[in-house]
Amino acid sequence: MNAWQMFTCRWAARRLHRYLDDDPSVPLRETEIRRLEEHLAGCEKCSGLEQDFRGLSRLLGRFRATSEPDRATVARLHAQLAAITDGDPT
Repeated sequence: MNAWQMFTCRWAARRLHRYLDDDPSVPLRETEIRRLEEHLAGCEKCSGLEQDFRGLSRLLGRFRATSEPDRATVARLHAQLAAITDGDPT
């Protein structure tokens, strides 16, 4: 890997999360998106990193969709909330 490619990979890595998250508070410019997509199309290392991040995001999404809160914890929170709203701290 030459110095220019290392610089380009570093540049791409700093923008990859913003690209994947599509966060409106920190948008990439159209020129950055095009440059990043061109880099990802030609760089095996960075495209592999992109796929890893996408896979992790899918796994986290599935975890959030299937996990339920601990019932005992929810019951304790309800009891604390009731005590606070009734003016009787426990």
